[in-house]
Amino acid sequence: MLEELKSLICQLNKELPKNGLVTMTSGNVSGRDKQTGLVVIKPSGLSFELLKPEDMVVVDLEGNVVDGTRKPSVDTLTHLYIYRHREDVGGIVHTHSNYATSFAALGKPIPAVLTAIADEFGGPIPCAPYCQIGEEQIGKAVVEHIGQCPAILLQNHGVFTIGPNPESALKAAVMLEDVAKTVHLAMLRGNPIPIPQEEVERGHNRYINKYGQGGC
Repeated sequence: MLEELKSLICQLNKELPKNGLVTMTSGNVSGRDKQTGLVVIKPSGLSFELLKPEDMVVVDLEGNVVDGTRKPSVDTLTHLYIYRHREDVGGIVHTHSNYATSFAALGKPIPAVLTAIADEFGGPIPCAPYCQIGEEQIGKAVVEHIGQCPAILLQNHGVFTIGPNPESALKAAVMLEDVAKTVHLAMLRGNPIPIPQEEVERGHNRYINKYGQGGC
């Protein structure tokens, strides 16, 4: 079932440690199949290096395992809450990447002080309040606080990124950690200069409508 999506989600999960976004078995990528509405997600506690497409778990939007022999990620209920409440989302990534999560530990958003932040995120990366993990609370916090941004920090926890497909959610996670590192380094030297809101909007619109070979 959903063999092509399983293969993609397996591949994208392996990209997390390659890009320095996770350690050991933490973090996960999921994707939603447009035709069936079913979700493919990483299994719980398996090493990224050893993951195979057949290890991926297929669940419905209520969390019932439809296909697969592994236990799904402990973050599955969070992913499913987001999918149920954001029909535009086709992929989700969760990490505890160091620089982005350092802002989450402070309960602070990442300000729009780089053109790369304006381009990819359209403004500051928000930080949601602390909430308990394990059930749907984090998913609810994501939906309530993420707005139009493809990324959000969870206070004292980590990072969630979303996108119309799993690849775009992974891109947002990689770029988030990159800009978080740069902003962190800038803050060590002084107070980063905010980009005016009208320039943030102009840069984001230009990036969305003109960057790449066919718009992205």
